Formats: sequence, C-alpha cells, structure tokens
Amino acid sequence: MNDNNDNEMEIAEEFDANREVGPWVIKDVVFEKSGSLRSHFPREPRHPQVAFVGRSNVGKSSLLNVVVNRKRIAKVSRTPGRTQLVNFFIVNGDTRLVDLPGYGFAKAPKEVKSQWDKMITSYLLDNLDLRLVVTLFDIRREPTEEDSGLLDWLKHYGIPFLAVITKADKLTHSGQLQARQKWIKWLAPWNPEDILLFSALNRQGKDDVLLAIGKTLAGQ
Repeated sequence: MNDNNDNEMEIAEEFDANREVGPWVIKDVVFEKSGSLRSHFPREPRHPQVAFVGRSNVGKSSLLNVVVNRKRIAKVSRTPGRTQLVNFFIVNGDTRLVDLPGYGFAKAPKEVKSQWDKMITSYLLDNLDLRLVVTLFDIRREPTEEDSGLLDWLKHYGIPFLAVITKADKLTHSGQLQARQKWIKWLAPWNPEDILLFSALNRQGKDDVLLAIGKTLAGQ
C-alpha cells in the first residue's frame, strides 16, 4: 500500500514539475514606497521581488507602464535620469515590482552618479527575496562599460537576469533580427535567462516578458 502511495506521489510531483506555466498575470498594482538607503527599503511582509534596471533613457518607464497595463505607474520623461530613487510596488498582493534608478546619464554630476550606484548596489546585495533582474538595453545603442559592469556584478552574485532589448520599433524586421544576433553574441558570457525584443509603441514583446517573469516566479 505504501509503495502505491509513493508511486502516486512521484507521478504527481513529476506532473507538477512539467506543467505548463503561464505569463505573470497582473491584476492589481499598488505603490508601496520609495527610498535611497537599505534602511528605507521594505522588508515585511516578505514577497518575491522582480527588479527592472537599465541605462537612463533606455525606455524603462515606458516598458513598466506597458507590462503592468497602467498609464502612469512610472513617469515617462524626455529628460533622462528622472528615476532617482528605488521605487517599490506591490503586485497582486504577493509580489514586489522594483523600479531601480537609471545609470549612465552622461550629464549627471559625479556625486549623483555615485549615489545612483550606491542605491542599486544596496538594493541588489544580499537580497534574499530577489528572484529576477530585468535588464534593459536600447536596440540602437552599443553596450557600454557600465552595462558590462552591471552584468559582471549580477553574475558574480549569482543573480538571474532577463535581457530585454527596447525600442525595437525603431528598426525594420530584418534590422531587429540582426540586432538580436548582435546582442545574443555580446550577452553570451553572462548567460541571461532569455533575450527578448520589446517595443512600448506597439507592445511587441509584452507577452514574452510576462511569460519569462511568470516562469521565474513559478520556479521554472
């Protein structure tokens, strides 16, 4: 009798592990708080976290608004570097979406750049609730030392990341394919979870981003 029960449990566990996981379904988004220091960041209740980060003017605010299907969860500005705090949102009452400050704004004073670096580092380091970092790259731009520095940091600490190449609508279909191959080659040393093309203008890639996050939150 016990052998039968054990077999049934093994079959159930195998079925559960192989079940198809759907996209992250966002029903409700509530702003929680902003902060610049680790002491400001929410700790309770414990929720899995998905963070978004990229260079200033990469289109992060536009992406966030599309992904959560809200018009103004994140402010969109023509002036790069407007996200100057770590912003926390509660999604569906059980997950934290975290909007990290943009980096690499050439016109920012050195002390401001240093503060942004400290905020990102203080958030990422030893964060046991962090499940995934969604890193954004502009499809028209060349990767920079700051981009590779961030990815080196994530790799060193074993933090999984999803690479999203934004502003895909700026290129033709064939141009997008060529650009994606370029990014696949460049990103290979850091082993991203996936590399996706995205456009806030026509919502290209939205479902792919939500599916990738859904799989991560489901542990797959």
